[in-house]
Amino acid sequence: MLSILDSGGTPCGFRVKFNNCAGNKGVRYDTNSPDFKVRADGTLYAAHHLQVPSKQLILVVTAWDPQTLARWEAMVRFLVAEKSQHNGHKPKGRKALPGELVQQQSDTLLPWRQHQSANGLRRQKRDWVIPPINVPENSRGPFPQQLVRIRSDKDKEIHIRYSITGVGADQPPMEVFNIDPVSGRMYVTRPMDREERASYHLRAHAVDMNGNKVENPIDLYIYVIDMNDNRPEFINQVYNGSVDEGSKPGTYVMTVTANDADDGTTANGMVRYRIVTQTPQSPSQNMFTINSETGDIVTVAAGLDREKVQQYIVIVQATDMEGNLNYGLSNTATAIITVTDVNDNPPEFTTSTYSGEVPENRVEVVVANLTVMDRDQPHSPNWNAIYRIISGDPSGHFTIRTDPVTNEGMVTVVKAVDYEMNRAFMLTVMVSNQAPLASGIQMSFQSTAGVTISVTDVNEAPYFPTNHKLIRLEEGVPTGTVLTTFSAVDPDRFMQQAVRYSKLSDPANWLNINATNGQITTAAVLDRESDYIKNNVYEATFLAADNGIPPASGTGTLQIYLIDINDNAPELLPKEAQICEKPNLNVINITAADADIDPNVGPFVFELPSVPSAVRKNWTITRLNGDYAQLSLRIMYLEAGVYDVPIIVTDSGNPPLYNTSVIKVKVCPCDENGDCTTIGAVAAAGLGTGAIIAILICIIILLTMVLLFVVWMKRREKERHTKQLLIDPEDDVRDNILKYDEEGGGEEDQDYDLSQLQQPETMDHVLNKTPGVRRVDERPIGAEPQYPIRPVIPHPGDIGDFINEGLRAADNDPTAPPYDSLLVFDYEGSGSTAGSVSSLNSSSSGDQDYDYLNDWGPRFKKLADMYGGGEED
Repeated sequence: MLSILDSGGTPCGFRVKFNNCAGNKGVRYDTNSPDFKVRADGTLYAAHHLQVPSKQLILVVTAWDPQTLARWEAMVRFLVAEKSQHNGHKPKGRKALPGELVQQQSDTLLPWRQHQSANGLRRQKRDWVIPPINVPENSRGPFPQQLVRIRSDKDKEIHIRYSITGVGADQPPMEVFNIDPVSGRMYVTRPMDREERASYHLRAHAVDMNGNKVENPIDLYIYVIDMNDNRPEFINQVYNGSVDEGSKPGTYVMTVTANDADDGTTANGMVRYRIVTQTPQSPSQNMFTINSETGDIVTVAAGLDREKVQQYIVIVQATDMEGNLNYGLSNTATAIITVTDVNDNPPEFTTSTYSGEVPENRVEVVVANLTVMDRDQPHSPNWNAIYRIISGDPSGHFTIRTDPVTNEGMVTVVKAVDYEMNRAFMLTVMVSNQAPLASGIQMSFQSTAGVTISVTDVNEAPYFPTNHKLIRLEEGVPTGTVLTTFSAVDPDRFMQQAVRYSKLSDPANWLNINATNGQITTAAVLDRESDYIKNNVYEATFLAADNGIPPASGTGTLQIYLIDINDNAPELLPKEAQICEKPNLNVINITAADADIDPNVGPFVFELPSVPSAVRKNWTITRLNGDYAQLSLRIMYLEAGVYDVPIIVTDSGNPPLYNTSVIKVKVCPCDENGDCTTIGAVAAAGLGTGAIIAILICIIILLTMVLLFVVWMKRREKERHTKQLLIDPEDDVRDNILKYDEEGGGEEDQDYDLSQLQQPETMDHVLNKTPGVRRVDERPIGAEPQYPIRPVIPHPGDIGDFINEGLRAADNDPTAPPYDSLLVFDYEGSGSTAGSVSSLNSSSSGDQDYDYLNDWGPRFKKLADMYGGGEED
């Protein structure tokens, strides 16, 4: 328990008393404020001199036990009494006490005043608390403007320097306040703005000329007095709210808020609201009102109807000075109030009856469109229509879907209708909204309508009543046997139509069907062991078509389950085997395979035939079980070779079938493990020693012939490289390239210096050149190379050898053209071994007879005239 006791008038503080059941021994105290402390006896005192700006101060005092760590808290509230203002005049009939602080008319403060006792000793009195300094904002000056003067009573003895510190002096914002260091006068240097900063806390200092502290610093509190210099400002310039149509008066709509930067504890910051205008003024000009203090807008009149007025625009005014329009500042904002829709209008059909038509056997077809009218807000739950079929469709052939755009009801067929069953439907439908109707609103009688739907007849396909019809019979029935009648039904009872049948799928071509009555007969013998049978079932598909317009057809599947009969003899397995030439080393396990199924298969009977007699003499069969037996040698030794052993296998069918199968048995010598040796395997294959030797000799001869052929080919290739070409290169037509289509350039291509391409007349300019330097288009000086004379013997090689030989000769001759990869086209060599063509003349002798030229045709007529008729000329 905490209690606060007056300390008996002691100005230093209060006493806190704590009582608990265990006593107060060791209890410690603490506070939540650094400005106050608690002694061990519970005395609460101020830690230093301070100015309390408010009228009350609340502290939390904590008592705690350091041993049990238990804690207790109590709240202490101080009420600060206001000090009387001293103006320097003594009250009547009362003397001024020495310890009183007097503020002179000159606004001089003596916060560090000292007094001397009678015995000459000086006693430091408690520092005074300076009252706050009030400065009005937006002062017009002139600046700097003196606020107060501070001085110490020691300034008569020594020179004192005054200074101030704190926010507004030496801390940002800087130099809002300054002080004359000599006189102690403190000034404000510029207009104050309470909305920027409402108060300042400074500390005044007094030091001597050496900077030594003369007095303790004192606290100065400066409060900026508010002026009505700010208009109310709405948080939003436009407010949006909504209210349901048909709402009762007093229904809350929205709240508008305006803030005033001025002091809210004064009339400067007290804002009041009012509605200026309302648009439209229907059904009343005062549909809404606003709480002047809170800004809450509520309805004040009934009659809100969205179908008439969907939105109201309300101008709201906020005024400070508690709403005084003469002195206060005002501002306005717009409140947009939307009247929200409620489902107060039921949907109504535009007509009472609808009609439609649908072909039979069609689904997902829209039969009729139902149109409705709803005055509520489109595309909202209050407007969206939901359709239901009340009566007339017990089988659920129809449903009504809503068009999301037009809100129409689409009557749709979801289950095929049959003209032969129902020729027409009379439906009763009802429409409602997604959202329920508002309270007090009744469903309209126009929310129900009738729908008449006519069904049209179409040609329907015949159908087989028992589709996938299954019949059972034994396999092997003879051709032409009647199996069943697979007939179809035409659902068009009101149409006189004939049905015709045909095969659609008959994989084995085993069946025939009568085109008129659907009777099915066999066209071949049905074999259960055929590849067309799957799980003993043969499947065929048939087509039934009517003669309607257009014709329609249906299919049916016939499944024939074939019962097995014993029509397959067993087959011996395996067909080949191997056994040692001596008995008791290994045996041959044999079994049988039967295409039939149980009970026409095993157990099987295996036996050896009596003819030939050597079979039973050399071999024996031992039965293992109903499906397996062992074949082994009866005699002690059988010569190696391949033996055909006939075995008779009989099944268990009724009647039983048997088959004589031959198994090829290879008898061979075996090693100690019972495996045939390599030589024994060859011998068992039927080859003797002579045959093996003959095979090896043939292989050696074949390899020798291949080797001789390779040697001959190598030698022939070598001879080809050593022999030369038979024809001289100059006479070999393969060494000449004839061009017949080369023509000169045009006139524009004739302007060039031919002298650069001609062979010079003399060689002086070449001989006078610096050694090693010559024109690239000149022929080198020196002896022409003497190429070796090619022999005239036949050359077996090809043209490639000839070209390579000439290439090697040209590469080794530095004087051979081209001289420097530049071709000189006008150089023809030093001379020709053939001499001049002009030296050829006609023979004057008559020894030559050229009359045969007349027989060579018109191309040689000129030569015949020149040489054949010389005597006539």
